[in-house]
Amino acid sequence: MRIGYARASTAHQSLDTQLDSLRAADVGRVVAEKVSTRATTRPELDNAVALARELRASGVAVTLVVHEHKRLGRGIELAALAEQLKASSIGLEFLTGELQGSHDPSGVVFTVLAALSGMEREYIRDRTLEGHESARKRGKTIGGATVVGDDMLSHALHLRAQGLSLRDIAARLVITKGKKKGQHPSSATVLRMLRDHDHATDQAVIPD
Repeated sequence: MRIGYARASTAHQSLDTQLDSLRAADVGRVVAEKVSTRATTRPELDNAVALARELRASGVAVTLVVHEHKRLGRGIELAALAEQLKASSIGLEFLTGELQGSHDPSGVVFTVLAALSGMEREYIRDRTLEGHESARKRGKTIGGATVVGDDMLSHALHLRAQGLSLRDIAARLVITKGKKKGQHPSSATVLRMLRDHDHATDQAVIPD
C-alpha cells in the first residue's frame, strides 16, 4: 500500500501541487497538514507513520510517498524519520527533488540518512560528556546517577530533538544497570536528567 503525505509550512500556502502529484502517483491514501518546519510535532505525519506500521505488521508491503524530501524535514529530522521507517521495513518514495525515486529500507539512501543520524547522536554525546565534566569540576552531579548513563542521556536528547513527549522518551529508554536494570525510567527521571544536562551545558559556556 502507498500512503501519501503532504505538508505546507503556513496556512496561506497551497497544498494543491503536492496533492495533485500524489494522486497522479496512484497513492491509495493521502494525509496532509499545514505545519511550520520549525514545529516539533507533526500530528498527520505521526498518524501516517503509525498507519504504515500497523499495515506492515499485518504483512502488507507499505511505502510512504512524499512530493519532495523537504516536506518531511531536513538533516537530522529526515534521518530520524528514516530510521523509524527502516526499523519497520517501510519503503520511502520521493516524487521529485534531489532524492527522487523509490527507496528500499536496505538501500543507500536509508544508509546515508542513518549515518547522518549517527553523526548527530555522536555530537550530542560529546556535548553531553563535556557538560558532565564541567559539572563535576564544579562539584555538581547529574540527577538519577543510579540509573542514568551518558548513552541514555544521549538517546534521550536525540528523542527530545524529534519532539517526543517525556512519557514517550521514557518508554523508549531502558535502564542498563543497578536494581532497575531492564526497566524504563520514569518521566520524572527523564525530566530531571534533561534539566540537569541543560543546566550543566549552560554552565559550561559561562567563563569562570
